[in-house]
Amino acid sequence: MSTSAEYLDFIKDQMADFGPVSVRRMFGGAGIYRDGVIFALVVGEDLFLKADDRTRGDFEAEGLGPFTYATKNGPNTITSYWRAPSRCLDDRDEMTLWCRKAYEAALASEQSKPSKRR
Repeated sequence: MSTSAEYLDFIKDQMADFGPVSVRRMFGGAGIYRDGVIFALVVGEDLFLKADDRTRGDFEAEGLGPFTYATKNGPNTITSYWRAPSRCLDDRDEMTLWCRKAYEAALASEQSKPSKRR
């Protein structure tokens, strides 16, 4: 299922209190970026936020799961992105809180990557 432009606009609006974000379409969905760092994915009408060892427990405590997609060899799970709590779609304060966690996880992930040589 492809992600609609209307849904992406809605997500951006919900994230407005978190700060300026940009959307880049990819593989029928989209990546959500702040300052060039991806911290969220939108697939269909599902929002997934970046997680790390510090925040994974927050998602688990909510009964949420990681991003999983089907392949010809069976399901593939990406444990660095977890489904956002549904209340984020109704409550901008909750969206801001969870986006901050995801962005911090994304920044930590970026910092742990080896620098690219040019």
